[in-house]
Amino acid sequence: MSGSADDPEIKAFTVTEGEEGQRLDAWLAGRMPPHVSRNRVAGLIRDGQVGFRNKPSTAGKKKVAAGETYTVLIPPPEPAAPEPQQIALDILYEDDHLIVVNKPAGMVVHPAAGNPDGTLVNALLHHCGESLAGIGGVKRPGIVHRLDKDTSGVMVAAKTEEAMAGLAAQFADHGKSGPLERAYLALVWGIPPAAGGTVDAPLGRASNNRLKRAVVSPGAPDARHALTRYKMLQSFADEKQHPLAALLECRLETGRTHQIRVHMAHIGNPLIGDPLYGKHFATKAEALAEPARSLVKNFSRQALHAAILGFEHPVTGEHLCFEAPLPSDFERLLSGLG
Repeated sequence: MSGSADDPEIKAFTVTEGEEGQRLDAWLAGRMPPHVSRNRVAGLIRDGQVGFRNKPSTAGKKKVAAGETYTVLIPPPEPAAPEPQQIALDILYEDDHLIVVNKPAGMVVHPAAGNPDGTLVNALLHHCGESLAGIGGVKRPGIVHRLDKDTSGVMVAAKTEEAMAGLAAQFADHGKSGPLERAYLALVWGIPPAAGGTVDAPLGRASNNRLKRAVVSPGAPDARHALTRYKMLQSFADEKQHPLAALLECRLETGRTHQIRVHMAHIGNPLIGDPLYGKHFATKAEALAEPARSLVKNFSRQALHAAILGFEHPVTGEHLCFEAPLPSDFERLLSGLG
């Protein structure tokens, strides 16, 4: 009789000739199924779930010897702390390993103080259900990158440990040497001095507001390297042909919090509607003709959209690329300025 999904998984492995001398954690990790990562193996050893001669073997650094047999008890994934919630999702792609969605503006990615539910994670827990194989021993989606609450666009989440590890490695590289591709559309005040350029300026926490990031000196204690490349796709002028705004495509070589928002404000072109970094530009809307004036004044979020996400499938090796269309409020804003 087969066990239920709530039963622990028990496995036994014997060290063969030529394998002796390896660390227990590394040796076991090489024998685990794809959904059990090396970090998970280390946790099982620490928790006493690996046995040798009917006793727990809790030293991951221990060297194994030929002929030794180890048993591993893999507990079923624990229920996720966030509750599943039936929230509509715009799904661009899904298989057994991952899911790609078009996140709407206004949706928080992960539950946190002030946003305990109604998040993308709550929605994914409900939608994916039993297809979540468990990450770190917990039935939860693997979030490898995030978008700000009021930034719309394409996101990927992992369903399995194997997918989580493969995606995390690509996002850590930020496309510098690997297949990851990310492009954002940003509508900014003013027109940059060049049709394209690079903002290479380290970011740290702002001294006057813990919620904000700021460009800091390279020697600052919390300075983190940050590089954004941009090119201008479209420019807008007012009735007197004075520079008004520009639609930019931004690509990241690092993934810092609020990176595009801070970098664009740093070069004098903050995002339209940005309440943190473009607030001092809000009065510019008063000089606009209708309907642009009303559209800008009523656009209550930063005009930023994650338009393109490309990556190598972490299990099949297939190259995937997804594009999320501009949301209707962003489209109306562009039309009004044009």
